Amino acid sequence: MTTAYDKLLSEVCVRLGFCGSVVDNQPLHVDQFIPKSGSVTAEDFAAALFSAEGWDPEGPAAHELRPAISEAFARHMGGAEVDASLLS
Repeated sequence: MTTAYDKLLSEVCVRLGFCGSVVDNQPLHVDQFIPKSGSVTAEDFAAALFSAEGWDPEGPAAHELRPAISEAFARHMGGAEVDASLLS
């Protein structure tokens, strides 16, 4: 069964190109940057996604793409904030 989170990850990878990266010979994935408990907002998810790409989450490129990522998060996850347990 494909979860809402799986669909979100597929969209941000296929449509936006955020599929993870290798930084300093270490493979990175967004899951490494998401807390295991508590609430995660669309903004938190976007920052985690940028970190997994080796980008500065506050940099100009991140700023430009943040709205598209936040919109995808809200659409797939059913809101702008969800429990972290749904992102696994």
